[in-house]
Amino acid sequence: MRKKTSSPVGHSWEEVRKELFTPEELAASDLRVALIGELIEARQEKGISQKQLEEMSGVKQPVIARMETGSTSPQLDTVLKVLLPLGKTLAIVPLKPDCE
Repeated sequence: MRKKTSSPVGHSWEEVRKELFTPEELAASDLRVALIGELIEARQEKGISQKQLEEMSGVKQPVIARMETGSTSPQLDTVLKVLLPLGKTLAIVPLKPDCE
């Protein structure tokens, strides 16, 4: 049996997170984090700077920076514009049974 890791205040971040947010909010947050993580990884794998991605996508570098830091929630069309030159797109797929 695994021992729970707790912080000095007695609760793990996962416990606090589940108390503060609804399952829907957690799923949306996790999806944003995964999406932005994939975007950053794809850009870095191609060796493209944010400025170069601006030139390729038409999305201003400060907007890309805000997307990558998570300080903004970008519009879907903005995400698609940034993903295209990275050779990526979004797909709608069925949820895993444990996510429903």
